[in-house]
Amino acid sequence: MARILETRQLCKSFGALTVAENIDFALETGARHALIGPNGAGKTTFVNMLTGVLRPTSGSILLAGEEITRTNQAARVRKGLGRTFQITSLFRSLTTLDNVALAVAEREGIAVRMWRPATRYSELKDECMSLLATLGIAEDAAAAVQDLPYGRQRLVEIAIALALKPKVLLLDEPAAGVPSHDSQLILQQLENLSSDIAVLIIEHDMDLVFRFARRITVLVQGQVLVEGTPQEIAADPRVRSVYLGEAVHG
Repeated sequence: MARILETRQLCKSFGALTVAENIDFALETGARHALIGPNGAGKTTFVNMLTGVLRPTSGSILLAGEEITRTNQAARVRKGLGRTFQITSLFRSLTTLDNVALAVAEREGIAVRMWRPATRYSELKDECMSLLATLGIAEDAAAAVQDLPYGRQRLVEIAIALALKPKVLLLDEPAAGVPSHDSQLILQQLENLSSDIAVLIIEHDMDLVFRFARRITVLVQGQVLVEGTPQEIAADPRVRSVYLGEAVHG
């Protein structure tokens, strides 16, 4: 399949400290991919380079074949690169629907012209309700985000990212801080995402990783240790050594 996101010899150093070294990585259209590694492996640095938060020291990043290495964050979003964060970044006092509607309005370039609540625009409301239904949270449309369980707040954040119509969705620890029963809800909704969207999750929850991903990349000390199917990763002695045999399924 075609590569939708690719890095070539990607490096990042802070002075004498190298935190990413010659990372070659490819995400195919429609991929369900996970990036894992111990604390300090460089996962967040890597994702920050993908999204434009950090500029690589050297190497290149391509989105749908177009080099975006020096493209700013907002332009990468417009080109189809979406992201969620470890900690939700929502308008907590607004409703679920308004949070998502604002993202749609931003995508359409009309946010600065809106003088009524987003939910008063019928075309926005219809699209947002459809998106919330896709993620199983339509019933929360009128609820203030701050009143939702944390797991459902994470789904609202995913809805906002999807509202921007990404080609690639980067999910930074979607289950972080989420009770186990809610993490299963997140997994269920991720499995329902359109096959047109390539999804890369960065996650410490190995149960979620092994249930979701079709391919897994293991990052250690800023370098790719190994990549393969969940079965190959689970059986790899190098991965077992990194995780001391505790986090990887046998």
